[in-house]
Amino acid sequence: MFQIQGDQYSALNIVSNLKVILHKMSGKSKLLKVVLLGDGGVGKSSLMNRFVSNKFDAQSFHTIGVEFLNKDVEADGEHYTMQIWDTAGQERFKSLRTPFYRGADCCLLTFAVDDMQSFRNLSMWKKEFLYYADIEDGNNFPFVILANKVDVDNRCIPESDGKEWCANNGQTPYFETSAKDSTNVEEAFKAAIRRIRQLEEFVEMKPSHGNSVDLRKKSKAQQSGCCN
Repeated sequence: MFQIQGDQYSALNIVSNLKVILHKMSGKSKLLKVVLLGDGGVGKSSLMNRFVSNKFDAQSFHTIGVEFLNKDVEADGEHYTMQIWDTAGQERFKSLRTPFYRGADCCLLTFAVDDMQSFRNLSMWKKEFLYYADIEDGNNFPFVILANKVDVDNRCIPESDGKEWCANNGQTPYFETSAKDSTNVEEAFKAAIRRIRQLEEFVEMKPSHGNSVDLRKKSKAQQSGCCN
């Protein structure tokens, strides 16, 4: 696992982008950059570690800065390398995490079912990601919602509320997960791949009118604003 703090982020971001380019040129498998977002303490690091190494550490600490791991997976007969970025959820780390949103192929928005505020903050995380990833058309970007910690006894967010949020946000795929007992973890990450492919096919099928425009990218005029 790689962890980035302070001034290290800019150099590692350059190295990471170079690795992405070289990997894509190799043609061995498709590389997908996946970003995990959500409040601190919702279990993002635990989900990543469970998926990549099938391990769970109940004593794990909050992420400081950014971490990432790679995993080779097969989905629907295609081979992929998932580069999974786990970002610190605390506000004081915002300047460290946001540069890594650019170039993401998918975003896993995560909340804990025993933490109401983490659920209420989903829209804030989505807005922050779309702004700093320079994406205009959020409806055509692959998001997946992870409702984590379904193993706990003191759940306060019903599944129906999570699914309603997804229905109101572009029919976003929704998974109830537990990094502790591995519930739906692999299924959720592989669903991210399917969501990417689904939206790519949808964009390709849309008729073009004149010169094509990348709807994911903002115009220069729009970039002058600020994300609150």
